[in-house]
Amino acid sequence: MASPSTHKPRRRRKIEEGSLAHVTHGTLDLDQQTQARKPAFPLVAFLWPAKGTVSQWVTIPLILMVAGLFRWCTSLWGYSGYQSLPMHGDFEAQRHWMEITEHLPVSQWYFHDLEWWGLDYPPLTAYHSWLLGVLGSAINPEWFALYKSRALDDPNLKIYMRATVFVSEYLIYIPAVIIFLRRYSRLQGVNIWEASIALVAVLMQPATILIDHGHFQYNTVMLGFALASISSMVAGRPLWSCVFFVGALGFKQMALFYAPVVFAYLLGICLFPKINVVRLLLIALVTILSFAVLYLPFLLGVAYDVYRGENLADLPVPPLLASLPIHLDEKSWYYGIILELAQSVHRIFPFARGLFEDKVANIWCAIHTFHKLNRYSSVLLQRAALVATLASIGPPCLILFLKPKKELVPWAFAATSWGFFLCSYQVHEKNVLLPLLPMTILLGGEKGLLPSVRAWVGLANLLGVWTMFPLLKRDQLRVPYFVISLLWAYLLGLPPVSISAYRQGIADGLNLLSTILHINIYLAMVAWHFAEAFFPPPKDKPDLWVVANVLIGVGGFGLCYLWCTWNLLQKSGLFQGGKGKPKTKSQ
Repeated sequence: MASPSTHKPRRRRKIEEGSLAHVTHGTLDLDQQTQARKPAFPLVAFLWPAKGTVSQWVTIPLILMVAGLFRWCTSLWGYSGYQSLPMHGDFEAQRHWMEITEHLPVSQWYFHDLEWWGLDYPPLTAYHSWLLGVLGSAINPEWFALYKSRALDDPNLKIYMRATVFVSEYLIYIPAVIIFLRRYSRLQGVNIWEASIALVAVLMQPATILIDHGHFQYNTVMLGFALASISSMVAGRPLWSCVFFVGALGFKQMALFYAPVVFAYLLGICLFPKINVVRLLLIALVTILSFAVLYLPFLLGVAYDVYRGENLADLPVPPLLASLPIHLDEKSWYYGIILELAQSVHRIFPFARGLFEDKVANIWCAIHTFHKLNRYSSVLLQRAALVATLASIGPPCLILFLKPKKELVPWAFAATSWGFFLCSYQVHEKNVLLPLLPMTILLGGEKGLLPSVRAWVGLANLLGVWTMFPLLKRDQLRVPYFVISLLWAYLLGLPPVSISAYRQGIADGLNLLSTILHINIYLAMVAWHFAEAFFPPPKDKPDLWVVANVLIGVGGFGLCYLWCTWNLLQKSGLFQGGKGKPKTKSQ
């Protein structure tokens, strides 16, 4: 046993200020007068006391409490469909799914009263709704009473529903963000303190807070599974990546935005630098098993309903099944399983709804403004959307397939999801959360907080939440919108609160062209808010301001897509003998 005099306790690793002076990823600026290092933007200044010997186990809980406070304050405001006839919005949709999954047989989930918020999400959402419905009914059965609780706006129900979003996010999304940034920052050589700064920026994303905790949805559950998949790729665990991504797809089908890049990366690591057949087979096997496990409770529930005597022959045959050139025996043991699978697919992929439902900042709504697309058949529009989407996602997926490097994964996810958002079929304004997530986590990478990256990430986030303002305004969320958006802009030193990220002459700053483009987009957003607030649109053009919002948004999102794709190409070193050429100016 060592004597007390010879025992030396393990030294806690420090983040010394001297080391930050030599290696910084955008957190410190050089004061030209005093030649001393100073915080580059306000968020750095706020976290300055945590620099040094403060443990991350102290910093992270404080960050989570602050992020949680802003989420709960947002939830005190309005939500989608409050006292709004006839359908009462997304709040009622989520509540209704809890009602039907709790009270109805599993075989009725995707068939029940489709005119009143019929279930149109994959099975994992149904399981989630069932669990929350059971827990809520234990508190107050009237909240989810079948047929009797429709359009209920009980204040206590609102508290419960808001709490379910909060808890779901803190169980899935928050751990995924923390673990990813820890892994990614370590891969990129970023210290813990700077990773904590990126963590605050990601958790305080305006669009995510306002949609899930204001408008009311559970997007962060799907985003958490997707981020866990990305994190597993960065950690070199492709099989876990498959499991988590199936979880994302199983919760919301819009995770398909990420599917091509997941396929490209997993196939790429099986073929380059050498062919690995065993890994390829394992990835395929784990993916198939994950989907089987996902659907197993649903199909077992259907089988149990058949065993209890539920007559599935009376259910309408979904179009997908009716189009098959074969006849299925309604009395066969497998008929119910095929019927339910076909109906779930039909509900999850609503091609019958048309190219778009509402005005959203993608190319189809922009084109429709000048050339009406409803004159063309739905089949032609579906094919056009498919071709445009493949053309937009092809380059980033091909780059990642040929160069499946861990550090390229977030860039490829961002570029691919931007391509999907801009060109795909049936895109909603809330789908902008998908490209915003991988783009925002770039802040945790090498030089991620420098103006060359921070300015682009900031533009994407502020433009994204701005394009959702017409939706948020309908939900009485104008005050949270302005408070959270302007706070986020202030913390990161971005317009319209600050232009520190656009100062010319600083190291790793934006070039002049990018600066001009960004400033003009910000000016357009400010001018739009002023016009929308004080000048009613003409009677013959009631959607004038919404259309202007779409046109400005699609231009800015197109620039974000090009920036992500260009940086992905540069960092891949695809045309430079495998070595990326470092640059000091963002294009």
